[in-house]
Amino acid sequence: MVTPGPARAEPPSAVPAADGAVPAAITEALILAGRAMDARFWVPATAGNLSHRLDSESLAITRSGCHKGHLSPTDIMRVDLHGQPIGGGRPSAETLLHCQIYQVFPQIRAVLHSHSVAATVLSRAPATTIRLRDYEVLKAFPGITSHETAIDLPVFENSQDIAGLAGAIAPHLAAGLPGFYLIRGHGAYAWGPDMPTALARLEALEFLLTCELESRRSI
Repeated sequence: MVTPGPARAEPPSAVPAADGAVPAAITEALILAGRAMDARFWVPATAGNLSHRLDSESLAITRSGCHKGHLSPTDIMRVDLHGQPIGGGRPSAETLLHCQIYQVFPQIRAVLHSHSVAATVLSRAPATTIRLRDYEVLKAFPGITSHETAIDLPVFENSQDIAGLAGAIAPHLAAGLPGFYLIRGHGAYAWGPDMPTALARLEALEFLLTCELESRRSI
């Protein structure tokens, strides 16, 4: 199982720090989450990104080009909800996708992006969804109480135009995605109301994707 970071961070403050400082508890939660994801081979090289809401106007996110298994406090920076740095620095190239989730879902506090083998390989199929059916672990997701169910995991086309990609994802978020999606040939996004929940949902999703990959190999 993934070892989560601190159970909960401090409640969000009303005004973001002008100098870009990130509270130590949030920094520690992101560092521990990065190590947990790296231990499961979900963030190879400098792939992936992690963020945590700080307040109503800003979030902490990993800087561009850093290894998520070896994060230090200097690898984490503050941006506003439009992805603009607060206090300098270059955030992850996919910062806008994190910002989008926080803007749509005010209750969300943590967003994680992985590049696992299963998520990357399965998302390369031409289908726009991956159906996950009759798995007990589906109960890890909100609103699901039985294995006798199915969910359709959306797959969006990859693009280096992150603003354009966010635009393609926007209608699906507005319609109420189940807390995760895939980008074709790229990886998975998962989120939750706190870091332990986001990690647990990502772990459940990665487990299910691995099961799907294994079952398709046997066909």
